[in-house]
Amino acid sequence: MLIDEMGSLEGLSRSLSFYSLGVPTYLRYRYLQLFHNSSTSLWQSLHESASKEGLQKILELRGFYVKTGQMCATNVGNAFPKIWQNTMTVLQDGVPGEPFEVVRETIEEGMGKKMSEVFESFDPSPIGAASIGQVHRAVLKGGRRVVVKVQYPSVERLFRGDVRTLILFCKVAQPVHVPALEEIEKQFMTEFDYREECRKLETVRANLVRGGWVPGRCEVPEPVPELSSKNVLVMEELVGTKLVEALQADAARYAETLGKTLAQFLKDEEIKTLKNGERRGPKKEVMDAYIAVQDAKRRAENLAGLARNALWFWWPGYEMRKWVGKETLPINHGRMVDELIDVHGHEIFVDGYFNADPHPGNMLLLNRKTGSPRIGLIDYGQVKELSRENIVILSKMMVALQEDDEPEMARLLFEAGYKTRGMRPDLAAKYARVSLDEDNKKVCNGKHVQVFMEELEAQDPVVDLPREFVMVGRVSLMLRGLGHSLKQPRRLSDHWIKYARKVLKEEEERRRREGS
Repeated sequence: MLIDEMGSLEGLSRSLSFYSLGVPTYLRYRYLQLFHNSSTSLWQSLHESASKEGLQKILELRGFYVKTGQMCATNVGNAFPKIWQNTMTVLQDGVPGEPFEVVRETIEEGMGKKMSEVFESFDPSPIGAASIGQVHRAVLKGGRRVVVKVQYPSVERLFRGDVRTLILFCKVAQPVHVPALEEIEKQFMTEFDYREECRKLETVRANLVRGGWVPGRCEVPEPVPELSSKNVLVMEELVGTKLVEALQADAARYAETLGKTLAQFLKDEEIKTLKNGERRGPKKEVMDAYIAVQDAKRRAENLAGLARNALWFWWPGYEMRKWVGKETLPINHGRMVDELIDVHGHEIFVDGYFNADPHPGNMLLLNRKTGSPRIGLIDYGQVKELSRENIVILSKMMVALQEDDEPEMARLLFEAGYKTRGMRPDLAAKYARVSLDEDNKKVCNGKHVQVFMEELEAQDPVVDLPREFVMVGRVSLMLRGLGHSLKQPRRLSDHWIKYARKVLKEEEERRRREGS
């Protein structure tokens, strides 16, 4: 029965609320696809109305629906229309939080102490609120600056029913996504014990310190285990700007140099994208040179301003020239995307222990004022561990993808546990390409990636997916989605091949030693 599937009357009520919007919206999209597929204006109108209705429903229900909205905002796999991405951006960390009294009760119950015994100060206004909990700034006794992550009451119960609702919906509407959702459900159910997240955060940070990533190339907060509990996680504060906010500010500054508002600039960029297909931003080396020129101009203008101020400060009505800091310099989007892809490649192939939820809301831009920006990586509720056997298979897959060896791609995918009704190797190779490596008009035969995946499913329905690879595929899709949104599309095998070849070389040496 449906109530058994949802777990409670409350779960059934939430399911019916979702279906009341989800089913009609799905039918509207299918109708348009069948009878008015070429009408741009009708598509735009539907995207605008459906995305606003969807956001309203997500904010009403919260729970796992916030997580799906975040995936949309991140443009996972370049699968979501621009209007949907923009509408859902607020969900990155702008979800309304719980009242402070609820937060206080959760913290004091978890720590077994009054907050006044632990904190020198505690900001009652959250700096971020999302699907499972919210985050507050605080200062510990002794002066250490931290952030405190507090889990919402009853969220674990709601999440499970929400995921089951989406799985039932996809079984009818889009069965290709069912195995992936089932693995995501299994993984997300580990996210509700912050003591476990604390341990994962410690492990990931130690791995990246050992690998030479932290500190320097990126930063990961250090947890405070003795103050953490099932529903409370205390960790070091990374001082920076949310990546989404930093990118918006960067776009606004660039638009200003063109004499446009940010809205005008984004609209013009969207029109260019529609007219020309996939657009690529400047290469990171070109952007480095441009930033160097802009920095030289900035320094020259600052020196000239200092000289004018020294000469004319005494003149009545003279307006002192302000110092222009390095935070005004453009962000090298290409370099940032490459660093994110590489650090996650290190986690996957070198450590076999990786964050499976790398959306922009979990990324900070640090050191902006020094002119040497780097990424801060936060939120380790979704960490996945890979077996050595599957790291080796995945490494072989990267080599096959890089060399365009489609028979080997299919063989490896089947070896990992990919099962379909027909076990067609040609379609398995296409699935491997889109899931783990790249998605563009050439790979997807000129179709939207979502439509392309549905066509693969229709030709040879998926029976099961390699469960450990599902979350790797999710990371790949999210990082590529970020790249697409920044006009920096990437083929991940170009970056991950170096890690894959190292794994295979080490595996060959290990077998040689054991065989000798």
